Amino acid sequence: MLEPESPLHQPHDKLVKSTFSDPDNARAFLQAHLPRKLARRIDWSTLSLVSCSFIDPEFAATSSDLLFTAQIDGHPAFLYILFEHQNQEDPLIGLRLLTYMVRIWNDHLRNNPGAAKLPPILPLVLAQDNKPWKSSTRFADLIDIPEGAGEGVKKHIPDFEFQLVELFRMPFEKILGTPMGILTLRALKAEKLQALLDDPVWDESLLIQLSSVSFEMLMRYILDRDLDKPAFRRKLKTLRNPRLSKNAMSLAEQFRQEGRQEGRQEGRQEGRQEGLIFSKQQDILEALEIRFNRVPEGLREEIELIADTAKLQSLHRAAIRSATLEEFTQAI
Repeated sequence: MLEPESPLHQPHDKLVKSTFSDPDNARAFLQAHLPRKLARRIDWSTLSLVSCSFIDPEFAATSSDLLFTAQIDGHPAFLYILFEHQNQEDPLIGLRLLTYMVRIWNDHLRNNPGAAKLPPILPLVLAQDNKPWKSSTRFADLIDIPEGAGEGVKKHIPDFEFQLVELFRMPFEKILGTPMGILTLRALKAEKLQALLDDPVWDESLLIQLSSVSFEMLMRYILDRDLDKPAFRRKLKTLRNPRLSKNAMSLAEQFRQEGRQEGRQEGRQEGRQEGLIFSKQQDILEALEIRFNRVPEGLREEIELIADTAKLQSLHRAAIRSATLEEFTQAI
């Protein structure tokens, strides 16, 4: 089922979608990874992003996707990129792709009710794993065809191939594209190798070509990972280009201030929560003292250990309604 674009919460989503939604970045990426003969037949001036996602909700945390339209020899076609961020390959990726491709075609028919034929879809999978995939890129290889019945069965099953781009198999220097496209893919590869502070991600000849927005987005992605924050700030200080260094230092200060603000906000929220818990505990103790003139020390301590506000609310009602302390104690 086609899903509209939604806010991006995963750092991978934010980086790859922001980067490759840009036609120049997408064009360079696709030209580098589609078969050369096919790439030459595509009119890249017609490349256009379709703002929809076709991914199942269960894969939303580990997958991103982008759909483009373009002309191939004057005919409309779709180019579909599936970005896989999980830590291990999916041997049934071909089935997922087929599901998404059918959704794309159904969406096309809804928008073009008189269409007699379907446009081709060129599927491409980018794998961010830290080891090579062993799965076949041909859908028919997923089908368990009985021995001796091959040709008779094959003509009845769908078949297609997808282009698989494995960052693990690509040396950093062999990653092609625009400066932001290259650095995005290097960062995705480096993240799995715990190498986000290594030189390939900090190539100044590429960094200097980024817009300020792209540079900040890349820095935020790096900082959002499980990273040593002081080491990140030290890395910023090693930049030699004056403009990069100035922008980096400005970002470092901005990130530091945001961190302080988040810390203060978290502290205020935590303080308010602690105050609410304490208030509810006192309400229970006060109700017990009014009802029974005393609260045994052991019971008092037990109440003061409860931090669940819903439980405390329930106990407050029990303190008011219970006929005896023993009956109240049973509610804890």
